[in-house]
Amino acid sequence: MRADEDVADQKKYLEDACKPKCVKPLIEYEACKKRIEGDESGHKHCTGQYFDYLSCIDKCVAPKLFTKLK
Repeated sequence: MRADEDVADQKKYLEDACKPKCVKPLIEYEACKKRIEGDESGHKHCTGQYFDYLSCIDKCVAPKLFTKLK
């Protein structure tokens, strides 16, 4: 491989492929964001729902990604 060749980011590709499998956590995250839209205090957040969504994607990606690593 030449130094100037772009290497495709397999993780990004796999994450995009896994997103449709994680629709439920994404919907929960979006619903939370909508619920706290008007919060001026800054105390309300959707961190838990966001991490649930990311965790779903990670669990889907991990087994596929490790087979592609050299």
